Amino acid sequence: MKGYEPRSSSSCAACKFLKRRCIPNCIFAPYFRSDECKKFAKVHKVFGASNVSKILIEVPEEQREDTVNSLAYEAEARLRDPIYGCIGAIALLQRKMVELQHDLAIAKDRLARYAAAATTTTPSAAATTTFNSHVSLPPFPEYFSCNDFSDNFCHNSSSSQSPPLTRHEMVDDFIQIPYIL
Repeated sequence: MKGYEPRSSSSCAACKFLKRRCIPNCIFAPYFRSDECKKFAKVHKVFGASNVSKILIEVPEEQREDTVNSLAYEAEARLRDPIYGCIGAIALLQRKMVELQHDLAIAKDRLARYAAAATTTTPSAAATTTFNSHVSLPPFPEYFSCNDFSDNFCHNSSSSQSPPLTRHEMVDDFIQIPYIL
C-alpha cells in the first residue's frame, strides 16, 4: 500500500474487532488502521471477515486500497438500504439528473419565447402575450417510484398544491412560478 508505514505493536481494527492477536503480515492491517473499528465492523457485518480476506488475497496489491474503500462504501450503503444498497443511491441520483434536465428544457423554452417576444413587440405587450402562453413539456421518462426511498433526492409530488403533471400536459408559466417585473 502506498504510504503505508510499519505499525507499532497495536492491533489493526480487524484484529481488534475479531478479538485476535494481530500478526505482522496481517492482510487487514494496511487497510483497516487501529482507529477504524467502525469501518471494519460495517464491512464485516455485510461481507464477513473471511470473504473480505479472500477478496483481498485475490486482488493485486496495488488495487487493494481501492477495493477496501469500495467494500466500505457498499457496506455503508447496504446497511442504510438493505434492498438496493448503493444501486438505490445511484438510481436516485440518475432520477434527479433527469428531473433537472427536464427543468432545464422548460427553462430554455421559456427563455426562447421571452427573447422572441421581446424582439417582436413592446415590453408591456410582450408581458401580456407571454402571460397567457403555455409550455408543452418534453417527454419525461418513467422510472420506478421514489415512494420507497427516504432520501433527500426524492421529492414526492403529492405534497405539492397542484396535481402531478402527466407526460403531455400543458403548463401555464405563471400559475406555478411567480413572475416579478
